[in-house]
Amino acid sequence: MTDTQPSRQAALFLQLVLGLQQSGMMSLGKLMNPISRKIETHLDVARDTIDTLAALEERTRGNLEPDEARVLQQVLTELRMNYLDVVKKSASAAPSDGEKTADGDS
Repeated sequence: MTDTQPSRQAALFLQLVLGLQQSGMMSLGKLMNPISRKIETHLDVARDTIDTLAALEERTRGNLEPDEARVLQQVLTELRMNYLDVVKKSASAAPSDGEKTADGDS
């Protein structure tokens, strides 16, 4: 049964990476939160998720199968690009010089 152990570990690793990707996309407001059933943006949580995946990439470098490394890199790239997009959009939509919206909407 040792033959199935590496494939199970690979599947579990990919499940972890993809779960973190989904969490990051929810934090970026790209996916609905299944609990609140709302689209929510939490940039600090998204940044933490990206940093966690980057730490995983650094700590596992040289120990991953090519497919695992590729998926991890693709997930990181996608999350980073979406993060920058959301930050750019929120910066351009934010009130300038301390102006605030009367109704509190963003």
